[in-house]
Amino acid sequence: MPPRYEPRPLEAKWQHLWEERRLFNAIEDPARPKYYVLEMFPYPSGRIHMGHVRNYTIGDVVARYKRMRGFNVLHPMGWDAFGLPAENAAMARGLHPAAWTYDNIAYMRRQLQELGYSYDWPRELATCDPAYYRWEQLVFIEMFRRGLAYKKQAPVNWCPKCATVLANEQVEEGLCWRCDSPVHLKELSQWFFKITAYAEELLADLDQLTDWPERVLTMQRHWIGKSVGAEILFPVEGGSEPIKVFTTRADTLFGATFMSLAPEHPQALALAQGTGQAEAVGRFVEYWSGQNRSRGVLEEITKEGVFTGRYCTNPVTGRQMPIYVANFVLMEYGTGAVMAVPAHDQRDFEFARKYDLPIKVVIQPPGEELKAADLTAAYEDEGVLVDSGQFTGLGSGPAKEAIAAFLADKGQGKPTVHFRLRDWLISRQRYWGAPIPMLYCEKCGLMPVPEQDLPVVLPLGVQITGEGGSPLAQSPSFYQTTCPACNGPARREVDTMDTFVESSWYFLRYTCTDYTGGVLDPPRVNYWAPVDQYIGGIEHAVLHLLYARFFTKVLRDLGLVKIDEPFQRLLTQGMVVKDGAKMSKSKGNVVDPENMIAEYGTDTTRLFLLFAAPPEKDLEWSDQGVAGSNRFLHRLFNLVHSLLPELRQVSAYSGTGGGLSPDLQEFRRKVHATIKKVTEDIENSFHFNTAIAAVMELVNAFYLAADNLPKDAATLQVFREAVEAILLLVSPMVPHLAEELWQALGHDTLLLEVPWPQARAEALAECALTVVIQVNGKVRSKLVVPAAATDEDIKNLALADPAIDKWLQGQPPKKVILARRKLVSIVV
Repeated sequence: MPPRYEPRPLEAKWQHLWEERRLFNAIEDPARPKYYVLEMFPYPSGRIHMGHVRNYTIGDVVARYKRMRGFNVLHPMGWDAFGLPAENAAMARGLHPAAWTYDNIAYMRRQLQELGYSYDWPRELATCDPAYYRWEQLVFIEMFRRGLAYKKQAPVNWCPKCATVLANEQVEEGLCWRCDSPVHLKELSQWFFKITAYAEELLADLDQLTDWPERVLTMQRHWIGKSVGAEILFPVEGGSEPIKVFTTRADTLFGATFMSLAPEHPQALALAQGTGQAEAVGRFVEYWSGQNRSRGVLEEITKEGVFTGRYCTNPVTGRQMPIYVANFVLMEYGTGAVMAVPAHDQRDFEFARKYDLPIKVVIQPPGEELKAADLTAAYEDEGVLVDSGQFTGLGSGPAKEAIAAFLADKGQGKPTVHFRLRDWLISRQRYWGAPIPMLYCEKCGLMPVPEQDLPVVLPLGVQITGEGGSPLAQSPSFYQTTCPACNGPARREVDTMDTFVESSWYFLRYTCTDYTGGVLDPPRVNYWAPVDQYIGGIEHAVLHLLYARFFTKVLRDLGLVKIDEPFQRLLTQGMVVKDGAKMSKSKGNVVDPENMIAEYGTDTTRLFLLFAAPPEKDLEWSDQGVAGSNRFLHRLFNLVHSLLPELRQVSAYSGTGGGLSPDLQEFRRKVHATIKKVTEDIENSFHFNTAIAAVMELVNAFYLAADNLPKDAATLQVFREAVEAILLLVSPMVPHLAEELWQALGHDTLLLEVPWPQARAEALAECALTVVIQVNGKVRSKLVVPAAATDEDIKNLALADPAIDKWLQGQPPKKVILARRKLVSIVV
């Protein structure tokens, strides 16, 4: 063992040995309980950052800890390798995305290996590998056959800077989630996954995910957005198609006085034709379709609209209602059409006042009488119906059901359930993605690529310009093919799949990456799935996590897995921030992990990221904190090194504590209390920061004990027990140093092959008790008494304490009360 702690050669030594022994290569073993821990796999951008290091360190600690607890652990790693960032980055450097991606993978793999992570590298996968996406293409075909994948003409979210379509979930406050450019609507023929077919199950099964953060569950519930209400048909004058409205407030139908359509509504332009309003409506639709109209923005903008020149009929009052196109109506909510009830909806109220439209009160609050002319704001709560025909006098709740049933009988509506969730748009007009395995034949129509022809391989010899549209559409060698049905000419689909498709099932493919007989190998996937612990950022709460849940249910229904949910337990780790802001190159506050490792070593970097904050909280970077973590490791090294000659001569103490001095018993109690504390902190909440703090306290106590206790045989045995416990406890966090010191003690086995330490009950029992003595409610003294003392012994010792004599003044006390064997209360 070297005399000084020099982390770099020490860490390289153990990383090589772990790889040589293939310690982390998991094999299915039905006789052992399994534990599948997984961090969200990275996009190979070229370099790992501190956010990566924190995420993967948390996962590695869990994996190592569970191994030591006897679990058969699967801990894989791979690469989310397709997508627009790689395409753009490669073009900016004059490289092909494949070359750029694979170079980055090689570099980042080396970085991860230098951090000592316990990954099962033989299971490594990259989603840009045809051996991976061939099975994704097969799943697509099966979904197409079942109506879960379909193509339709639709207004879609178009990012002009990225020159591609975005799913609804990828538009944030009206901006592209990747480049923050304004998103516009564009009419295109696009591929969708029918995620709405699983909306009810996706919502209901959130109740099963009791080990997910409530914040994530809330975000998914909101995005799925179940609403119970009524669908109502409003006939349009002139025989046009009725306007379909969804509302949760059918009780207000008698107060509907005009109709509002979203600018994107498919009837908006058509209704204005021939009315003299077509030009004005066209200008309005063109302008507002390109504006940011997210929910937060809508609260602030001025409500504006334009009359289409057409009217529809209120199905219960017969009122002719003017039809407007309004900027505050969103196509993604309901049907994109809103029956406007200005007396009972604030946005409708503001719009009605601005355009001098009628306001009719049909809901009265208890004990009040509202008049339309006196309203200064809409009354939006429930109440009692007035001026509502046969439903007058009903409360809002019963009236909703009664009016929906009435409309159903007339064929003008029906009770219904609506979901905010929309089908998942997966078409992308870019190159670097998995080809969609479909063909178009003029004679035979749309059909899937024959399974024996999979994978449809993304060609490498394609010119990538970054201009709008897929470059595959400019490559006849790719898109020209033969129809498998008639042998005539056919054309391949030139759109590629959204990269979120790849990340929606990779965790299942990890269980059998070498399997060539199908999408998944049933025995292996059924052994490992679901993931027991998933770790990643809160930013994936809706996109990735919702899609992965959907895809898992689809694979279940295809008979490929038996699970309903992919991730049993979810941890969303906080960000790493510096100077109060998230690390970024633009802010100049980035800390390079490679520099940290070069200066301090891997174990110090890992220890700081675990110690500085609980995993679910943001972590403030601190150079002083890093230096402090490094000092602790030096202290631990020096402690063991200083005692090593004596410790190698003895075995660890294994007795029950009898015959040990009180001071040595107290030190041993501290050791086992630390074992208990660290185990509970990791097991219950992954609070590695408090676990590490407990070990630091024990090391401080060890230094005191080493200075003050005689180095007899019993003491050295307890010291060895303590050293071994410390090394076992810190080995998941700082595995390299722990292995080095463990070996220095003379052990032949590796720490990962040693069971996690158990706190012994007899060692945890206190040797002595500290008892506070009060006289008439005021603290007058303290006693240290043997733990074996009876209650009467403690009371008598308190009364005999010289410090209490002057308060008793020779008189017997009125009362002596012992509380929890920690407090003696004397009343005189």
